Amino acid sequence: MPARTHSRPHPAPSGGGVDIRLRWWALALPTLAFVMLFALILNPSQAHAASGDPAITQLLERVQQLLAR
Repeated sequence: MPARTHSRPHPAPSGGGVDIRLRWWALALPTLAFVMLFALILNPSQAHAASGDPAITQLLERVQQLLAR
C-alpha cells in the first residue's frame, strides 16, 4: 500500500513585510516610564529618597570604609 505524500501548504504571500500588532501596554508602559523619568529630571524636588534603617546605613558606611583602605 503506497504512502500518501502531503503537499506543501501554500507559501505566505510576500506582501512586503510581516503584520505584527503590539498590545496597548507594550507601547504605553515604556512611554509612561519615559514621561515619569523626564518629569523627575525637570522637577527633582519631587523625588524623595527612601528613609532607610540607620543600622543598614551604618553597615554600608563601614563596608565603604573597609573597601577604601
